[in-house]
Amino acid sequence: MDTDERSARGRVAAAARELDAQGLNRGTSGNVSVRFRGGLLITPSGVPSGQIRDDDIVPLGLDGTHTPDQKPSSEWRFHRDILASRPEVGAVVHAHPVYCTAFAMCGRQIPAVHYMIAAFGGPTVRCAPYAPYGTAELSELALAALADRNVCLLANHGMIAAGASLDKALWLAVELETLCHQYAVALQVGAPTILSDHEIDATVKRFRGYGLNVTGADATPTRS
Repeated sequence: MDTDERSARGRVAAAARELDAQGLNRGTSGNVSVRFRGGLLITPSGVPSGQIRDDDIVPLGLDGTHTPDQKPSSEWRFHRDILASRPEVGAVVHAHPVYCTAFAMCGRQIPAVHYMIAAFGGPTVRCAPYAPYGTAELSELALAALADRNVCLLANHGMIAAGASLDKALWLAVELETLCHQYAVALQVGAPTILSDHEIDATVKRFRGYGLNVTGADATPTRS
């Protein structure tokens, strides 16, 4: 293993542990990948996210091949398919945070209840229909929900964030959980006001001025 691979493995392992530290994940349910040398590096199957180390990370080819002594995450298909079909994406994060998953369990998309939804690429966060975990069907549904977006919910399952870098993918995951939390509280208060598609489109353009585009550049806007 050369220095570049060791460094990349370290970043993936650190991102997986950060999911746990941020409260976005518990146990073995989350997974993280990063584009690497014509394929990807992905977290392993069955290892709690807070305990993942560099040597646990699995190199995976775009054809799904890997060394027989390592087992990639059961969700490797949608990681592979997102990276294969979206050249602007460099990293993918999947987790089961409480508020994202609550809306996913209800099969509900997130509307434009806050201007920060523009950071996800459009006026909604879609919820992909249910399919069993780890299947090609789930991957296809996730790709459709991610069209022109960099996050989505997975019905009765969790969420996906796809960024240009691991830092951006993690930031998107945190931002999505924050928005879902706020929306859940707002629904208890009353009927949230939905911003127009025109307003969100204008905000997407404003974010580009901060260095953020809908595919996840490194600069990020902040909540005012």
